Amino acid sequence: MFSKAVLDHFRNPRNAGDLAGATAIVEVSNPACGDVLRLAARVENGRILETRFLCRGCATSIACASFLTEQVSGRTLAEAQSLTQNTLSEALGGLPAATLHGAQLATEALAALLSKLLPSTH
Repeated sequence: MFSKAVLDHFRNPRNAGDLAGATAIVEVSNPACGDVLRLAARVENGRILETRFLCRGCATSIACASFLTEQVSGRTLAEAQSLTQNTLSEALGGLPAATLHGAQLATEALAALLSKLLPSTH
């Protein structure tokens, strides 16, 4: 059921844990399944230098959070905005509909994080 990429990120999560000196920290949850994701980032000059996550959830949510931290590290805030649940799903081998909520949780956390970091447009 799980792709090799999902299993790899679940068994060997990257960037798990707290982030000392984080510029921003957010926590999102999926009330339907109970998964909770905490995402933290350290940003300088509009670039994400480091990200960490803590996740209480299913294998897919943990794998998506791990993969997301790898994808956004080193990117500008604007570049990070381009990541979607579909791009995460495809990069992880195509998540089945029943587990797509993991990618949705990760991208919701990213959107919440970016909303704290990007200048307001109003």
